[in-house]
Amino acid sequence: MSNHARGEASIHVNGREIVLRPTFDALVKAEAEIGSLFALVERAGEGRLTLTEIAALFWFCSARPGSVTRDEVGEAVVGMGLSGAAVPLKILLGQVLRGR
Repeated sequence: MSNHARGEASIHVNGREIVLRPTFDALVKAEAEIGSLFALVERAGEGRLTLTEIAALFWFCSARPGSVTRDEVGEAVVGMGLSGAAVPLKILLGQVLRGR
């Protein structure tokens, strides 16, 4: 179960709750692929995030790497729609901005 006090969020993938934990390692890996996290936050604020970026951030922040594939995360994002994905995205991006 995710702990919002620690900046965690969760999504449901194939009926399983996947905890999204924005650890340093996860954010570094995400940043290496999708670019600056500050730029990501700016694009989110402007409504210019892509599904690929959202799914990548969620996948890299998966608390149990290997428990879910990137394609499964992408399908879950599409399934929840952009408004549903906005909830965990806001939690993760908020954690990026605030820190611990």
